[in-house]
Amino acid sequence: MAMGSLSEAEDDFNPEINTTPLVDVMLVLLIIFIITVPVMNHSVKLDLPRATSQPNETKPENINLSIDAQGKVYWNNEITDADQLKSRIADAAQRTPQPELHLRAERTTQYEKVAQVMAAAQSGGLGKIGFITDPQGK
Repeated sequence: MAMGSLSEAEDDFNPEINTTPLVDVMLVLLIIFIITVPVMNHSVKLDLPRATSQPNETKPENINLSIDAQGKVYWNNEITDADQLKSRIADAAQRTPQPELHLRAERTTQYEKVAQVMAAAQSGGLGKIGFITDPQGK
């Protein structure tokens, strides 16, 4: 007796699954994958050099300019007068990279003296002036 048949006749419908179209589709997909996978993974291997050095940045030196209560000006702890101050500022302005001027004044220093030093630095060509303060007020 045939499986799935309701009658004994040979001409009746045969319910078996036809796997030929399924095999055809699977073969087509297999061929597509065989062709596309090497294209997707195709790469050129290169041995590139590795840079391990740090960029060479030269930090500018800082110039410590102090003004005491009497109005005396100290260039890196050396006392200097107005003419020496202008020439040292001009020399410092020509350096590359340009140094930063750190200006420190005592609490009782007249503002006029500080303004004169700042004007000399600006006219001499120094572009960076930093003010150093003492929060304790010593």
